[in-house]
Amino acid sequence: MSKNMAEAVTDDVTGEKFIPASQRPDGTWRKARRVKQGYVPQEEVPVYESKGTQWMKSKPTLPPGFYPDPEEQVKQMSEEDKYAGMSKAAKKNAKRKEKKKQQQGDGGAGPITQGLEQVNISNQSQEAKINNGQSQDSTSEPAKKLKGLKKKLRQIEDLEAKIESGELAKPDKTQLDKIKRKTEILKEIRELEKQVGS
Repeated sequence: MSKNMAEAVTDDVTGEKFIPASQRPDGTWRKARRVKQGYVPQEEVPVYESKGTQWMKSKPTLPPGFYPDPEEQVKQMSEEDKYAGMSKAAKKNAKRKEKKKQQQGDGGAGPITQGLEQVNISNQSQEAKINNGQSQDSTSEPAKKLKGLKKKLRQIEDLEAKIESGELAKPDKTQLDKIKRKTEILKEIRELEKQVGS
C-alpha cells in the first residue's frame, strides 16, 4: 500500500482509494472507508473566494501610472521577512518595541516629549491670564454675591406673600426653612453693601 494525499491510501492490488481504519480516543474503532476518484481531504480544500474577491486581489495596489522606488520595495520586502511567521498581535508588539528603541536612541526627545513641552508653555501663559483675571474678579465677586442674595430675598418675600394671601395653604419644610433664613440673608446683604459701597 502507498500513501496518497493526506489520509487516503491506495490499495496496490485493486487500485481503489480508501481511508484506513483508525482508533477513536475512547478506544473504539472506525471502519475503513472507500474514497471516490478525485477525493480531496477537507483540510486541503481551498477556501471559496467570490469573483469580486478574486478581482480585488488581482487589482494593483498602487494608483495607475505610479511606479514605486525599487529601494523602498527592497525595504518593504526585508520588513516583511523580518515579521514573517508572526501573528498580527506579535507583529504589532515588535513594531512598538522598535519605535521605543528609536525614541530612546534619540535621547527620548521624540514627538511626545516635544508636545509636552509645548503644553507646559501654553499652560503657563494661561495661568498668567487667569491670575490677571482674578485681580479684576476680586472686586466683582461681592457684587455677584450681593445680587444672588437679593434674588433669594425676593423669593422669600414672594413666598411670604403667597402664604399671607392663602394661595399657598400648606408650605413644605424647605419653604419654611427658606423663610427662617430671611434675617441671616438681610445681615449678609447689609455687610456686602458696605463692602461694595467702600
